[in-house]
Amino acid sequence: MVMKPEPIFAAVEDLRNQTSNVKHQTSKVILMSPAGRRFDQSLATELSQESHLIVICGHYEGVDHRVVEHLIDEEISIGDYVLTNGAIAAVVLVDAIVRLIPGVLGDEQSALDDSFREGLLEAPQYTRPAEFRGWRVPEVLLGGNHGAIAKWRKEQSQKRTRENRPDLLRE
Repeated sequence: MVMKPEPIFAAVEDLRNQTSNVKHQTSKVILMSPAGRRFDQSLATELSQESHLIVICGHYEGVDHRVVEHLIDEEISIGDYVLTNGAIAAVVLVDAIVRLIPGVLGDEQSALDDSFREGLLEAPQYTRPAEFRGWRVPEVLLGGNHGAIAKWRKEQSQKRTRENRPDLLRE
């Protein structure tokens, strides 16, 4: 089964009419699709700058291709696999984008320190107690020297990326 174009066009046109009256917003229309551009942190950042997004989620065998040809601004894929429906992928897309909008997270610095921000995985995270079952938090993190901590985090970030996701270094 393929989703018909008529209800999709009607829904998007209605949403665009509603938002065009609000500060001359324009809507970017995205289709979640395995054929789309691969979603990553860079694209999440790019999309977080848009004033309004409309996300279409395919089901079954997808949508009539006239929707792609004449309505969609961009097709996006969250990975090289197929899900039961596009709503699952849309939730991933929305969560990754929304957390980058100022004011959404309690501390805006949090989004700046995340994995993939600079093409690397995030450094390991620790909390209290300083020792648990004989395993200690790295001493550098307890010393209060912010320069040394930043250096350690950068080194650990590079190490984790090399070990866990060397593909990121090749990109």
